[in-house]
Amino acid sequence: MNDEVTFRAASIADAEQISAFASRLCEETFAADNNPDDLAMYLQSAFTPDAQRRELADPSRTYLLGEVDGRLACYALLRVGSAEPAVAATHPVEIERFYVDTPWQGHGLAQRMMQHIIDFSRDRTSDVLWLGVWEKNPRAIRFYTKLGFRDVGSHSFLV
Repeated sequence: MNDEVTFRAASIADAEQISAFASRLCEETFAADNNPDDLAMYLQSAFTPDAQRRELADPSRTYLLGEVDGRLACYALLRVGSAEPAVAATHPVEIERFYVDTPWQGHGLAQRMMQHIIDFSRDRTSDVLWLGVWEKNPRAIRFYTKLGFRDVGSHSFLV
C-alpha cells in the first residue's frame, strides 16, 4: 500500500464521486444487518449526488477526503454546531460520517484522518468532538474507544 495520502476539504465538484463512494461504503458496512429494502431506500435518499451537493453547500458541514494515488480512500462528514441532548458542549463538532475503504483499513489511515478531524475541530475552537456509532459495529467502537471517545448516551438512527 502506498502511504502517500492527501487530505483535503471537498467541493461541490466532488458530489458525484462522494455519492458513489459513500453509498458503496455504507452498503458494505450495514447490508448484512439491515433489511435490504430499507437500506436501499436510505441509500437512495441519503447518497444521491443532489443530497451530497446539498451537504456540500451547507455552511455548517465540511467533507474531508483522503486520497491515495488520486482515488478516494476515506472520508468524513463534519458538522459544526450539532449536538444531541447527551452531548454537553457550547461549540460542538459532530463527526456525522467516518469511513475508510476496505483496502486501506488496518494501515493507519483512520488515525491519520482522525488527526485531521481533531485539527479541524480545534481550528473552530470546538469544546467537544462527538459522534454516533452503531452498537453492531464493534470494530468502529474499539477504534473510537482507543482514541478516547466515551459513551455519553444514545440516539435513534432510522434506516
